[in-house]
Amino acid sequence: MSLTMLETNSPVDIRATVVQTYRISGDVSIITLECPAIAALAKPGNFINIKVTNATQPLLRRPFSIHNVRGTLIDIMVKSIGAGSTLLCETSVGATVMVLGPLGNSFDQTDDKFHTAVLVSGGIGTAPMLFLEKKLATEGRKVINLIGGRTKDDLLSQNLTNCRFATDDGSSGFKGTVVDLLRSELPDLKNEGSLKVFACGPNPMLKALAHFCHEHQLACEISLESVMGCGIGICYGCSVEIKAQDGGTRTILLCQEGPVIDAKLYIA
Repeated sequence: MSLTMLETNSPVDIRATVVQTYRISGDVSIITLECPAIAALAKPGNFINIKVTNATQPLLRRPFSIHNVRGTLIDIMVKSIGAGSTLLCETSVGATVMVLGPLGNSFDQTDDKFHTAVLVSGGIGTAPMLFLEKKLATEGRKVINLIGGRTKDDLLSQNLTNCRFATDDGSSGFKGTVVDLLRSELPDLKNEGSLKVFACGPNPMLKALAHFCHEHQLACEISLESVMGCGIGICYGCSVEIKAQDGGTRTILLCQEGPVIDAKLYIA
C-alpha cells in the first residue's frame, strides 16, 4: 500500500458537543461527539486531534482514533493515562471541545485480494477496529478479531464480533501475546480463505507482528502509535523511522504518511 494513498479530504477544525460518555473498563471510556462534517469524511484508520479543555493547560491537543461513526456522531475510545486524557474522560455531556479531523490515512479495506480480515489488537489498540469491522462487513468480508492484553481487565472487545483472546498471564483465553495467538490460530485461519491482517496496538507488538507476517507471507497493515501535537505536520512530534526503498531507513511523520503503513516497512 502506498503510504500516501487513501488520505482524507481537507480536515476541518470545529467545535463539537459531547453527547454521551460512559466507561467500558476501569480506565477506558467511550466518548461520543456530535460533529457532522468530520463524520461525513471519516474512514477506518483516521484519527482526530482534540483540544481537551478551553484552558491554556494542557496546551497541546490529543490524538484519538475514530472508533465508530453513527450518522453525524463519532465515537472515540479514551484511556485515562495522563492529564489530558483524564480531563477528556471527565468532560460533562453538553460541553464542547475543539476537534480537528479527520486526519491521517486509512486502512485499505477495498483490496480485492483477501476474503477474511484478521483484526489484531493489543489493549487500547481495539480503538479503530469497530469502525473497520463495520466497513468490512458491508463489503461481505469475514472478520475475525484477535485481541490481546496483559490481563483479562485489559481486553477491550465491546461490540466486536468473532473475538479470540490472549492474555500474558493466562487470565482469559490463550496464555501469551496476541502474536502468539495468531501463530497458534494460523493453520485454522488459512482454512477461511485468503487472509489480510489489520493491526493496532503498542509499537513493540506491531514490530513483532510485522516480522511474523513477513515470515508467513501475510498481507498486513498496521496503525502506529506516536505522541502528536499538531496532527498536521508542523510540530514534527510524530516522526517514525521505517524502511526505505533502497534498503536503508527513512523518517516519516505519522500524521502525514500514516498512521497506517504496510507492515513490511516496519521491519528493521
